[in-house]
Order: sequence, then structure tokens, then C-alpha cells
Amino acid sequence: MGTCNIDHSQEDVIQKLESQKEFMPQPLGENVLRFLKNVHDQHTLNELFHLLKKYDLASKEEQEARNEKLLQLIG
Repeated sequence: MGTCNIDHSQEDVIQKLESQKEFMPQPLGENVLRFLKNVHDQHTLNELFHLLKKYDLASKEEQEARNEKLLQLIG
């Protein structure tokens, strides 16, 4: 995952989550969606977007690493 200079809106992040949720552990996807019901700063939204981006194409190990980062982020 590289860094990106594009700011992603809350709607962008929710859409990305919806497109990747079926590839994620069920409770994690639901927890991220619940987290996104609140307003978050731009840095958090960008971080979430990039953790979700191409989640379905990531290796099992990469998915597990992203799951950990997602859990830390939504804490």
C-alpha cells in the first residue's frame, strides 16, 4: 500500500467498505461500518480507504495485517 495524495470522503470510504466487506471477517466489516457512522478526520478516512483498497486481492497474510490495522484504527 503506497501513500496517496487524494482525500477520500466518508461516502468514498463507505462505498469501498461495501465493495470489500464480503471478503472480510463478518464482525470486522460490521464494526468498521459502525465506526463510519460517526464523523472522522481526513487522515483517518484516508487511512481506512487505503486499508480497504484492493483488500480482496491481497494475500491472506496481507489481509490479516490489514485486519489488525483496521482494528487498531477503529479501536
